[in-house]
Amino acid sequence: MAPLLHLVLAASLVALASSKSLPVLVPVTKDRTTSLYTIPFSYGNALVVDIAGPLVWSACQSGHLPAPFPCDSDDCRRANAYPVPGCSKPGCGNGARKDRTCTVYPYNPVTGACANGTLVHTRFVANTTNGINPVSQVSVNAVSACATRKLLTSLPRGATGVAGLAGSEALPAQVASSQKVAKKFLLCLPRGGVYGDGVAIFGGGPLQLTAQPSTDYTQSLEYTPLLAKKDNPAYYVSVKSILLEDSVVHFPPHALDTGGVVLCTRVPYTLLRPDVYAPFVAAFGKAMKAQNATSVKPVAPFGFCYDARKLANTRLGYLVPGVTLALDGGKKWRMTGVHSMVDVNQDTACLAFVEMKGVKAGDGKAPAVIVGGFQMENFVLQFDLEKKQLGFFKLPFFTNCGQFNFTRSA
Repeated sequence: MAPLLHLVLAASLVALASSKSLPVLVPVTKDRTTSLYTIPFSYGNALVVDIAGPLVWSACQSGHLPAPFPCDSDDCRRANAYPVPGCSKPGCGNGARKDRTCTVYPYNPVTGACANGTLVHTRFVANTTNGINPVSQVSVNAVSACATRKLLTSLPRGATGVAGLAGSEALPAQVASSQKVAKKFLLCLPRGGVYGDGVAIFGGGPLQLTAQPSTDYTQSLEYTPLLAKKDNPAYYVSVKSILLEDSVVHFPPHALDTGGVVLCTRVPYTLLRPDVYAPFVAAFGKAMKAQNATSVKPVAPFGFCYDARKLANTRLGYLVPGVTLALDGGKKWRMTGVHSMVDVNQDTACLAFVEMKGVKAGDGKAPAVIVGGFQMENFVLQFDLEKKQLGFFKLPFFTNCGQFNFTRSA
């Protein structure tokens, strides 16, 4: 009986291991015109990645009928958990419909426009992954908002909506609930063009890239707490100071604490509030002058540009002062020239940190820093929603986020 018992036990363990849900994988494409990122969602539909957005939404199809989500249902409450400034106030009877069907308010992350919409059942068609390759196709049950096509203005050509990644009705939360995977997601944003597609994994790592087989980059992650703000689903981090090389940039007292530091894929380059921007560029300009760099006329939207022909170029980008965000917990997010400078033409390279417009210095209603997509590219970023922490790791110079093997494993 003992051998038979061992055999049954072994078979049970194998079955248990094989039944464990694998994370869900999609490629991430950078649109060269808008610098926004998209993911395939279902059968030809591509959605814009909004790391700070609370909803998944797409343009309504012809003949669309709203699903019967009551306005007091859990899905409706979650979809309306974060009111959008300028939109109607959510609530039963407050929307365009008077039959107590849920009304939601999807918005365009580029233009800020919003519109009435309805919730619908949909499917997120992707692949499971072992972190090395896609394994098998999966169809994830999901809830999204249906919106007017007018809301697609200024989004990448071919995009049919937006995939919000923050909040309890956003895509990561829905995948975790439907697929029974970990409440975390991983982003590796690509530089785009010839560098290929990046990768998003819902359910967390591992993550291996072709340039360094057998290396799981999630094992090299450093962690810092993710912060939350009332009525805002976005992901904030605590930045204690900003350094240029090893020198701390001196800002007005509590400048970085006022408004905080938020991660955002809606903006291509990092935005600094005026009271943060002025000391930062003054220190950067002084350091560049010490290197005998030649300033040239700025090219919008950038405020500081240089003659690229006279800048030393290395495997880590232009040889300019490195930018470091000193994070809570003693961790440091380091950015070399490949993340701080951008080529605008053959002869001109500009500082990829831009002054925030439309806000006053010290305005606590605006973030002190909005970390843009360019500065997050070719970093492995893992958002752990359970532990409320951000894991980050800068990929080595010889690899990039476009080197995931999207060939399905045998």
